[in-house]
Amino acid sequence: MRIGLYPGTFDPVTLGHIDIIQRASTLVDRLVIGVAINRDKGPLFSLEERVAMVEAECAKLAVPGGPEFVVHPFENLLIDCAHDVNATMIIRGLRAVADFEYEFQMVGMNRVLDASVETVFLMADARRQAIASKLVKEIARLGGDVSKFVPEAVNAKLLAKFA
Repeated sequence: MRIGLYPGTFDPVTLGHIDIIQRASTLVDRLVIGVAINRDKGPLFSLEERVAMVEAECAKLAVPGGPEFVVHPFENLLIDCAHDVNATMIIRGLRAVADFEYEFQMVGMNRVLDASVETVFLMADARRQAIASKLVKEIARLGGDVSKFVPEAVNAKLLAKFA
């Protein structure tokens, strides 16, 4: 069984994330979406809210006989999370060259920790390259329309947060 791990904070989950999840699911039998706890980032949504949003969006993608989606909160090293879920690959989405520099460093460190876990990069769809959770939250906080960047249910949750 091919198991992939797609990690992130998903605060909130965006259409860019959904794009990567859909495309990553074609590469694996089980896709684990690792929702990072990461207290240093001070997330807008609680861990429980982020997990629920990702689970709801993944449920819409599930098809009979298709890959299994599992949402897995984690607070340990990414490579340790990969071991916890038996992932043989870590999936990362890239939006721009700036993302690559950071990701390149992370791959190097992860390969030293465990060279058997491969990292696979998926380029964001051109229509989704500008979407970043941080920017989505800022636009929503200032009363802007983020409906083009997030799923409908997530948009409703953002509107409620900033009402």
